[in-house]
Amino acid sequence: MASNQGVQSVDRAIDLLEAMTDLGGDATLSELAAASGLPMPTIHRLMRTLVARGYARQAPSRRYTLGPNLIRLGEGAGRQLGAGARPHLEQVARELGETVNLAMIDRDMAVYVAQAASGHSMRMFTEVGRRVFCHCTGVGKAVLAQLPDQTVREIVARAGMPAQTELSITDPDALIAELDRIRAQGYAVDDGEQELGVRCYAVAVPDAPTPAAVSISGPAVRVTDTFGERAVPVLQEVAARITAELLGTH
Repeated sequence: MASNQGVQSVDRAIDLLEAMTDLGGDATLSELAAASGLPMPTIHRLMRTLVARGYARQAPSRRYTLGPNLIRLGEGAGRQLGAGARPHLEQVARELGETVNLAMIDRDMAVYVAQAASGHSMRMFTEVGRRVFCHCTGVGKAVLAQLPDQTVREIVARAGMPAQTELSITDPDALIAELDRIRAQGYAVDDGEQELGVRCYAVAVPDAPTPAAVSISGPAVRVTDTFGERAVPVLQEVAARITAELLGTH
């Protein structure tokens, strides 16, 4: 019985962390109760434990926020995801000749967790671990397209939508319209929105535990519309293989 209770407590604590994440990273006890369906005394007891272990934090406003120890867990999971995906990315880089990246969402930004570099002397290089805005990058838009519009609006409200170039989308309504196009066509394009002269195609990693995307990028003179027609199916295939690796179904 004690063992079953222990498993149930772990299950409920995870439910609360996921509910807090869905609520934007912070919540009141009543919001957690509404989201999780758990009794208030149970939530209070579990949140005390999560705060004590550093997986949640209570702000002066009495709202609960995600705690700093989750960052370490997320970074470790990201490294493992990147290590497992890297051989797949390298295969695509060899096949298509441009730089391939895997990124996931973390604290309202897209973070690169793995890369396979192009063999060209003029190529794109993004440091693994670099964080970029979602609204102006291929991986970021592919990730956002997996989320409800209201969640997207909350993310860009917190992170901001600075113009990285004159082509960057800086209006939330325009971004939502762009995400509708991405959902319909099955891939995202960054056409000079992060860096002028650079084009990127990106697709979502389906059913990833944390929204993630794989992309290929390079100089716009090489990464043309014709290149994209060839690249997108390859990216979709590798994204499916990464999912199979994550879920242990390969």
